[in-house]
This record gives sequence, C-alpha cells and structure tokens, in this order.
Amino acid sequence: MIRLIRPACPHPAALASNNYKHPLNKEALKIASHDKCMYCECKISHIDFAHVEHIKPKAEGKYPELAFTWSNLGYACPKCNNAKSDNYHVDTPYINPYDEDPENSLVAYGTFLFSKNGCERGDLTISDLKLNRPDLLEKRQLRIQEFKSSIDACFRTSSRVLREAALAELQKETETDKELSLFVKSFMALNAA
Repeated sequence: MIRLIRPACPHPAALASNNYKHPLNKEALKIASHDKCMYCECKISHIDFAHVEHIKPKAEGKYPELAFTWSNLGYACPKCNNAKSDNYHVDTPYINPYDEDPENSLVAYGTFLFSKNGCERGDLTISDLKLNRPDLLEKRQLRIQEFKSSIDACFRTSSRVLREAALAELQKETETDKELSLFVKSFMALNAA
C-alpha cells in the first residue's frame, strides 16, 4: 500500500444524483492510483473490473450517508473490496492511503506486509483485507524474482557505464505507477545496504 493523492471530483453532479460509479469519477480514481488497487497495489483493469470502494461502508446501519461522498471513495480490486466487505472499525480504522502515508504504519519485508511498531490499525488492515493472502504472496514473489534477475544481469556486465544505466532504469521500478512498487522499493533498499 502506497500514498495516493485523491484528485478533485471531476463530476460532482453524478454524486449528487446518487451515482458513485460514474465513468468520469471512476477514471479519476483509476488515474490517481495508477490503475492499481488502493490496498494491495496490483494492477487491475487488464485482468478484471475495478470496484469503486467505499472506505467507510455504505451498508445500512454503517455509513449510508457517505455513499456518495467523494472523500469516501477509492479504487480497489475485487479481492480486496470483497475481503473488506462491510467491515469497518471506528476505534481502529483501516489505513486509508488517500488520507495518510501507509509507510508510517506498514512495512514490506520480502513478500509479506507487516504492521510497523505494533500498529493495531496496520494489523487490522492486513488481516481483514487479507493483504498477505497466498495468491498475493505469489504475485509479489514473482515480481521480486524478476527484479532480482534484472539486477543480477546488470552486475554481469563488465561495462560500468552500461551497468549504471541499467541500474538507473531499474530504479524506475520503485516509482508509484509500477505494480507492487512498495515491495520492489523495499527489496532494492535491503539489497543496496
């Protein structure tokens, strides 16, 4: 999970008309998250339909008054959205990447996501959204292995210039628009030491 910047709502009239899934608004959330799930950081639209996620659930008895509030909407994959369902804990709310930097509460180590310094909100976010589910761990492992193979290839060349150019290109894989960038950035930091 990485920090996201929520854009201004491009079509507030749709929200006023009780349409939180309007294509213009969904596209704005997609662009803001780089077409990645706001929770697990996997690319979405090339494999599935993304969901417009209600951070605080719109379900009856929860927060129905926030169903059409822009600041309560996000872009999520079906697996994270379904895992979260209508869960929400007032005293320990989930990490919201639009309102805070998740790296203050969460840390990537290898393929696993952990809470930082015993952060209960981090623990609950990881547990309830199943952010260490087996298929996600496998996807992270493949991404890290591909990245490691590329780094290894950089160090096989005897040309310092080529190696530095290749490593500079690999550094771009840690940028926020790349899939699972938090895990790649963490792997790179651990291996740079």
